Amino acid sequence: MVRVVGIDHLVIRVSDYEKSKAFYGRLFAFLGFKVLDEYADAIGWTNGKTRFWIGPTDAEGLRRRYRLGDIGFHHYAFELRSRKDVDALQTFLERQGAIIVDPADEYYDDYYAVFFLDPDGLKLEGMKWGERGAHAARKRKAARKRAAGKKKPARKGSG
Repeated sequence: MVRVVGIDHLVIRVSDYEKSKAFYGRLFAFLGFKVLDEYADAIGWTNGKTRFWIGPTDAEGLRRRYRLGDIGFHHYAFELRSRKDVDALQTFLERQGAIIVDPADEYYDDYYAVFFLDPDGLKLEGMKWGERGAHAARKRKAARKRAAGKKKPARKGSG
């Protein structure tokens, strides 16, 4: 059976290539990405696992602005290491003047995220899920280990 083992890359088209290149350059530097390659009509960044490319739209694409809710791209989520990283991303975005559409918060059970827009209004997300559950599981495991250590083996009689 054929299996997908990951998403290799995403490519988006942007209305103002230089403005978007600056926005994504700052964002990806903050997120630990490096420029993978750059051509006259595209630039891509990678963190060694994920690749993200932008390129300018064509003349016809410039006639109509992107609107969230149109057929096609809805949003792209970057999974972060921790809730603290989500908060740090929001602080970074605020300092950059990015539009935050949904601030860092718990959106589903144990799903913490911030949602923001790129210069064309494409929705992006920084998120972390499962952190509280993983923390609770580690606490339960440590408690079981402590409880097992308190139980002393029965002593055999000597005589």
